[in-house]
Amino acid sequence: MTEGTVYSMLIICSISHFLNDMIQSIIPSIYPIIKDEYGFTFAQIGIITLIFQMTSSILQPFTGLYADKHPRPYALSVGMCFTLIGLVLLAFAENYLLILLAVSIVGLGSSVFHPTASRVAQMASGGKKSLAQSIFQVGGNGGYAIGPLLAALIIIPHGLHAVRWFAIIAVVASSVLYYVGRWHVKALANHRKVNAVTWSTAKTYAMRWKIFFVVLLFILMFSKNFYTASMTNYYTFFLIDKFGVTVQTSQYCLFVFLASQVVGTLVGGWIGDNYGRKSVILFSIFGAAPFTIALPYLTNLWATIVLSVVIGMVMASAFSAILVFATDLMPHHTGIVAGLFYGLSFGAAGVGSALFGYIADAWGIDSVLKISTLLPLIGIGAVFLPKMNKEKQ
Repeated sequence: MTEGTVYSMLIICSISHFLNDMIQSIIPSIYPIIKDEYGFTFAQIGIITLIFQMTSSILQPFTGLYADKHPRPYALSVGMCFTLIGLVLLAFAENYLLILLAVSIVGLGSSVFHPTASRVAQMASGGKKSLAQSIFQVGGNGGYAIGPLLAALIIIPHGLHAVRWFAIIAVVASSVLYYVGRWHVKALANHRKVNAVTWSTAKTYAMRWKIFFVVLLFILMFSKNFYTASMTNYYTFFLIDKFGVTVQTSQYCLFVFLASQVVGTLVGGWIGDNYGRKSVILFSIFGAAPFTIALPYLTNLWATIVLSVVIGMVMASAFSAILVFATDLMPHHTGIVAGLFYGLSFGAAGVGSALFGYIADAWGIDSVLKISTLLPLIGIGAVFLPKMNKEKQ
């Protein structure tokens, strides 16, 4: 309990992340359904995204700060109960305000989950922080990828009321998280080490410089998440508009894009552990720019799908590297760092995605992808990150 990597707990954390993010990904997956059923505009869809991201993301730094100071292991299970309530309400929502309320409650459950679950994963890492974060994140990527697939198979054929079946998944997830909470209690009681560091800066920096580097990492994470959010929310509409595919086919294409991120996360974690995280971040974000810029101009559906897979793999490889880089700089603030990078960056990306809804109404859905393709160019900022040296343990 006091040392070594607890792979069983990392796998359980990954499974719980899979279940949580699978439920969360249902929300953007049903946008085409609610748009057609209720006659919403793209701007109204953007506001739904904004509310969802605000509650699921903006609150995370605050829950992470609280988790650092006052660990509440069973908060994970309680948070999933909020998700359960939101799903039931969404299944029977009859107007726009009820839909907004439902997605906000679903998002609240996620805001509790990520900071505390990240702390547990780091606690179980035994010093292998990149490995732990990759295993944990793969669960989330896998869940977020399969959500649109389940929406295509279950919700689209049967309507919005079919969302209630996902409440069963929320009950299962709450039970799994209760077990995670029990392990967390024992780990805290045995004073298990959380912040073993395997990489450190080549030279000593004052706190103001560390804060600057964390802010820079946040900007890089934001550019990545902003682009990913734009793809998640508008890629299906783009395919329907440009290639005339069905809603169900567009969901399968979205699943392929999201699934590619699972592979990218694992590869990026391995490269970061062996060759350094700075190079991974630079290649993952800035290196993806040529592919993202080319995507909206392709005229072949299959070429578009293949290029989306390349983009998904390349951009996803940066996530673990960025988050662990930040925790290496701030090793005693894992909860708030996780809250900032899981929450605030996703929330800020959601705000930008909401604004894209107005752009889609005014200039067309094609313009959304053409503008968002420029975001990875921000990745050039990675050259200003400090050099890190690997410590042998």
